[in-house]
Amino acid sequence: MSLQKICLILACIAGGLWALGLAAGLVAAFPFGLPVLAGLGVLAFVFVRVVRDRLNNAEDDYYEKNIDK
Repeated sequence: MSLQKICLILACIAGGLWALGLAAGLVAAFPFGLPVLAGLGVLAFVFVRVVRDRLNNAEDDYYEKNIDK
């Protein structure tokens, strides 16, 4: 496993722990934190959809590999 993959894995773990801490803090600030938590949930959903669509798009992969080289 390359050093780049290890660093990416560690960054993802750190980001996930930070997000869990943020969510816990927003729930602790009960009435005021829930709208922010809902907004972050919507942003996370959109981010996951965009990344998944990009990874599963064969047309983008074709143009990335074969056009303008």
